[in-house]
Amino acid sequence: MSASGLPRWSRAGVGAGFERPDIHIESPPVSTAVEASEGHAGNPGGRRPASAGRQVRGYVALMKLRVVELLLVTTVPVMILAARGVPDPRLIAATLIGGTLSAGAANAFNMVIDRDIDRVMHRTRHRPLVTGDLTARQATVFAALLTLASTALLGFATTWLAAALSLAAIAFYVFVYTLWLKRRTSQNIVWGGLAGCFPVLIGWAAVTGTLSPAAWVLFAVIFLWTPPHYWPLSMRYRDDYSSVGVPMLGAVRTPLQVGLQTVLYAWATLACSLLLIPVAGMGPVYAVVALGAGGWFVLETHRLYARALRGEEVAPMRVFHASIGSLSLLFIGIAVDALLF
Repeated sequence: MSASGLPRWSRAGVGAGFERPDIHIESPPVSTAVEASEGHAGNPGGRRPASAGRQVRGYVALMKLRVVELLLVTTVPVMILAARGVPDPRLIAATLIGGTLSAGAANAFNMVIDRDIDRVMHRTRHRPLVTGDLTARQATVFAALLTLASTALLGFATTWLAAALSLAAIAFYVFVYTLWLKRRTSQNIVWGGLAGCFPVLIGWAAVTGTLSPAAWVLFAVIFLWTPPHYWPLSMRYRDDYSSVGVPMLGAVRTPLQVGLQTVLYAWATLACSLLLIPVAGMGPVYAVVALGAGGWFVLETHRLYARALRGEEVAPMRVFHASIGSLSLLFIGIAVDALLF
């Protein structure tokens, strides 16, 4: 253990690339995880299967709709910008429903894959595959059906480019982030976070059937925003991640190192958001909102870093909540500006 109380996963410097931890904390035996997924663990003593009501709630929980909500907040403003006005309400509805189903599918697949570590982590112990409300087979079938439904809906009701991007987002989240990066490197969120950038592309493609430079600037904004959004959360739950050997940056680096990274990425996010002004011809409303929202996010990351520098207890959730608020304001600014100018 280091002086800060964090495990010494790696002595590489801040921002190191792919590395495996030099210690390993055993996850539950595979047999235990399998039992949990098949409804034995979580049903001690051969308890009866969950009621229909609990199963329905379990399916909803698989989709992690609170996470999906933030993705959808970014989609509608992008559609308004792409159309330079309000698109057909039916197109908006189809895109939002399709996007919800797509993100829900990715989240459901993620819970199937991570059911072994979800049993150990404190904050995930109530997930339906841990409690036994659903089996791994039920969750996998549900995720597959959501994938098919989202792809078909987006393809037939919007554009096939949007549908292809949706399918790519699911595949990236499942295979690249969950299966490859998450348990192997502290840079998992940096590259795995690309999956969360796809909704802006899907929204743009749904309206135009193409991807313009403005869409890619917005993609880059989400890409740069994701690490400083999630790293504070990983600091808050570092004991959870350490207990299962998942090298989230907040669990394998000191608060000072994580604080510096959040500052750098927050500044990069602000700078990238300003690129939309010349690229998409944004007006003064967006410029003011981008500077204000981005400045708020940067300020909170500096406060986190300053407290860590002084050796004080940090408040990472302030940064986490500021990241959500600032991104929401930024995309509201996009919508308002596109409607006014």
